[in-house]
Amino acid sequence: MRVKTWIASIAIASMGVAAWAHSGATGIVKERMDGMSAMGAVVKKLSPMMRGETPYDAEQVRAAADVMILHAGEQMTRLFPEGTGGMPSAALPSVWGDWEEFDALAEQLASYAEGLKLGADNGLAREDTEQGASMMGTGAASTMGGGMMGGGMMGTDVPMTLDMFETMPTDAAFTAVAQTCSACHQKFRAKDK
Repeated sequence: MRVKTWIASIAIASMGVAAWAHSGATGIVKERMDGMSAMGAVVKKLSPMMRGETPYDAEQVRAAADVMILHAGEQMTRLFPEGTGGMPSAALPSVWGDWEEFDALAEQLASYAEGLKLGADNGLAREDTEQGASMMGTGAASTMGGGMMGGGMMGTDVPMTLDMFETMPTDAAFTAVAQTCSACHQKFRAKDK
């Protein structure tokens, strides 16, 4: 649960900085910043739902996943042509210096967002009831979503498959998506000051 809160906090904090940075952006840099902001907005919207603070809505999950799918994978990488770093962009030179990893994370995000959409009807592992919290399926959430910082299942380099997403709780799938974003930001995005 702490990982999810931490990831959501990072996404929310970076949205404010992104809004400020967008003021000087034009062209393809602005286009990619707008895409990142759109994904950040849906992460911000889903975070309280994934924590059980707002009612779960599978349709909202699918709509949010569609936004991520629209801006991930090749749609993301095409917005990073060589020579488009530097202010106002937050992209680090490592984007182009380690293009294969950047491309792999963009593709992983697209795949995991597809998985999030596919498993939207699975609901949360943590179900709140009127009598208190019931931790049904917590093991699945912690094993499937807990150890992936841009890697695979349980902290390995084995990528998660769509078949895995079909059966995992939606909050575990959301964690996989958010951790992929976080892994990319850690290596390829300038830290906020």
